Amino acid sequence: MVYELHIGTFTPAGIFDSAIERLDYLVDLGVDFVEVMPVNAFSGTHGWGYDGVLWYAVHEPYGGPDGLVRFVNACHERGLGLLIDAVFNHLGPSGNYLPLFGPYLSSGRNPWGDSVNLSDAHADEVRRYILDCALRWMRDFHADGLRLDAVHALVDTTAIHILEELSAETDALAAELGRPLSLIAESDLNDPRLITPRDKGGYGMTAQWDDDIHHAIHTAVSGERQGYYADFGSLRVLADTMKKGYFHAGTYSSFRHRRHGRPLDTATTPATRLLAYTLTHDQVGNRAVGDRPSQNLTTGQLAVKAALALGSPYTAMLFMGEEWGSSSPFQFFSSHPEPDLGRATAEGRKAEFAAHGWDADEIPDPQDPETFLRSKLDWSEIDEGDHGRLRRIYRALIALRRDEPDMADPWLDHMSVAYEEKRRWIVLQRGGLAVACNLADGPVSVPVTGEVVLAWGEPVAVPEGTRLDGQSFAVLRVR
Repeated sequence: MVYELHIGTFTPAGIFDSAIERLDYLVDLGVDFVEVMPVNAFSGTHGWGYDGVLWYAVHEPYGGPDGLVRFVNACHERGLGLLIDAVFNHLGPSGNYLPLFGPYLSSGRNPWGDSVNLSDAHADEVRRYILDCALRWMRDFHADGLRLDAVHALVDTTAIHILEELSAETDALAAELGRPLSLIAESDLNDPRLITPRDKGGYGMTAQWDDDIHHAIHTAVSGERQGYYADFGSLRVLADTMKKGYFHAGTYSSFRHRRHGRPLDTATTPATRLLAYTLTHDQVGNRAVGDRPSQNLTTGQLAVKAALALGSPYTAMLFMGEEWGSSSPFQFFSSHPEPDLGRATAEGRKAEFAAHGWDADEIPDPQDPETFLRSKLDWSEIDEGDHGRLRRIYRALIALRRDEPDMADPWLDHMSVAYEEKRRWIVLQRGGLAVACNLADGPVSVPVTGEVVLAWGEPVAVPEGTRLDGQSFAVLRVR
């Protein structure tokens, strides 16, 4: 159970020491690993952290290296693992002086700027710089692993990809330290080689984020179909994705206008190598106004999304505040000290979304300090009304994953999925447990019966099975 958070907005103070004060809450929720968004040094006082320029340094406004050490130690004292989000695909536009000291950048570009030199002339030293930085987080700061940002933007044409090289060196470090270390890749390639062991021809990543699962769940519940959601939305797509891990697996992607992905071998790859989630910083912050699903959906719909993600065999991940339906947005914010860069960042974001039909005046200014302050969690609401009810259901779903052996079965071939498109119900059969969800607004009867273990709403046994309220779910023990 992974919990993604941003140090600057997780608490009002936005520092490591104040985040420590909330770790007991995460333990009570059932979290296993805390995943912090980038804490490397970046220009300005606040930002998402992905435009880092001093990869080896810790962002001072968070508390610097000593603060990070205290935070890691506090996690470990409570039995929590710590994952650090590391960005090696580009350098930020502000304060980046590395090119003055060597050929750190290549001639290529990605969506965030110049690509890092991984395979051009003199790339060996650049690769060593990256590898040593990654290992340092785990060796010197005692992190339990890394989340590797957008690895599809790592352009490496050498025979040994840098991810494979990092995997091998991470395994060697784990053996030296006597503790397991994990590498979790973010990738939109749907390429199983990322999580295939090195001795089987893969890169040996421990796991990867799986956006297809997010898209399938979110669109089925919310009805959104814009942009890259276009191919998703039906229960057929949801069922297919839940069974196979990837929806686009050598199939045509209308968003990309080409075939995309490759099938996952579910007989040899456990579902735990893929992370399932209904929310991430990207899926909120990269929306035009940074609105969370909790600002657009009913609490019942949020509970159904939780049941689908947490009731699946995949490694589950939450984004901070999701579990209580936080009312705070998570918007894109920055604090570039250069006026021209700050203005360009704000104007560029407004123009980007205006091109998709948004009123430019509605788009928050990333440089406005209020955009950052609005994105901080409001901890006073966690026990209020539906917020508290939703948090309790999340906690109970997480406990089921820990306490029920059938919910811990990682093999997709052992799970069956039934659904009815017209009546809008879907059932995940997890051994002796059935996770039955009603996505419709009104009640429906699903053809499964059993003892109610956990529910949102009031399920009722009927001759044809179990009647579920609109926008609700039930976990049933069927044997």
